[in-house]
Amino acid sequence: MKAPPAPDWTRPVPDNGYAWWYVDALSDCGRYGLTIIAFIGSVFSPYYAWRRRRGPTPARNHCALNIALYGPGGRWAMTERGRSQPEAHGWRIGPSRIERRDDGLRLHIDERCAPLPRRLRGEVHLQVQSGLEQALPLDPQGHHLWHPWGANARIRVDLQHPDLRWSGRAYADHNRGCEALERGFRRWHWSRFHQGDGCRIIYAAHPRRDAARSLDLLIGPSGLQRLQTQAPERQLRRGFWGVDRPIFSEAPPVLLRALEDAPFYTRSQVRCELDGQLLEGVHESLDLDRFAHPLVQMMLPFRMPRRP
Repeated sequence: MKAPPAPDWTRPVPDNGYAWWYVDALSDCGRYGLTIIAFIGSVFSPYYAWRRRRGPTPARNHCALNIALYGPGGRWAMTERGRSQPEAHGWRIGPSRIERRDDGLRLHIDERCAPLPRRLRGEVHLQVQSGLEQALPLDPQGHHLWHPWGANARIRVDLQHPDLRWSGRAYADHNRGCEALERGFRRWHWSRFHQGDGCRIIYAAHPRRDAARSLDLLIGPSGLQRLQTQAPERQLRRGFWGVDRPIFSEAPPVLLRALEDAPFYTRSQVRCELDGQLLEGVHESLDLDRFAHPLVQMMLPFRMPRRP
């Protein structure tokens, strides 16, 4: 199965809509991890949320590159930028740049962290091995699409600030929608686990206008298998802010490491059991009712500054 190219970032994004390109990875040595998200129409931006309330707002006026490093030397950066115009083979977001390669992506990172203004600079190379060529709907209307185009990938991290180099397995996907995320969903949670030469992904979404729905997929070199897990939904320990962390697992799941613990979402390294196999991977839980709360909106600019 040929690895699909990165989804087109020059494709128009509708007013009040969004598109993002997501990568997460864990190092082969087990000490490090990272998440990178490039946004057009930054869905978690308080500035974009405030302007949408006044009427149609261009998504390209709210672009951002979010980088989170986990483990020794961990750092977090997300600065929202004004208008950004991606080109076919490259996309500049402030001082950082993303290049499309035949086998994946190359990122040139040059960011400042917040609230502590430390530097985050270097390169990340993503090499995709297999994934899906088409997007899947997360809601019955098809207003929100999910595309695990790089479900199986390798990553190489080469940073100067902090001085950090490692390699590991990675996962990449793309989400796109024609309305605000909090308008379409109340919450969701999902997990991904590398299983042999494939990637097992379980997505559970709770739309506002419809019943909850889930996807259980195994994506590998031979293509896509749609599965139906018999595992019950269990609860990991709640985050510091009280966000629920539901996860499907046949045995009690184990929280190996809390990667992110915010007022409206958590990202974790977990171990669970599916079809009799113990799997380790990444789990995320998102509460959009919490995100929309005025108090949370007031807190966000301290970690997410905006620059022209």
